[in-house]
Amino acid sequence: MPRYKMVVMSRPTQGREAEYNEWYQNVHLGELVALPGFTSAQRFRYARSLVEGEAYPYMSIYEIDTDDIDAVLNNLRDIAERSGLTMSDSLDLTDTSAVVYEEFGEVVSSSLPMA
Repeated sequence: MPRYKMVVMSRPTQGREAEYNEWYQNVHLGELVALPGFTSAQRFRYARSLVEGEAYPYMSIYEIDTDDIDAVLNNLRDIAERSGLTMSDSLDLTDTSAVVYEEFGEVVSSSLPMA
């Protein structure tokens, strides 16, 4: 079965970071992983840049296992449009990026022993 990663880059609405983090971690992730095809979700906070340019302060990666990625994404859109997800205006929707990548290639790991 094909495996995908949905990568969402986002930022909170000005002055509402605590509310954004509470909602995202304790409401939003759980609602999405309850949908068919979604198997896990994890959030990340910006740490460093290796190249010049502005970076998003937060990233979420959702794992999706499905034979029909379009059906999974259409279901997500349908549920969102029907207000089936608990949304928060602490998320700045004017500056959010969401893309889906299909796994391509094998995982390459270090062969060094763990210290």
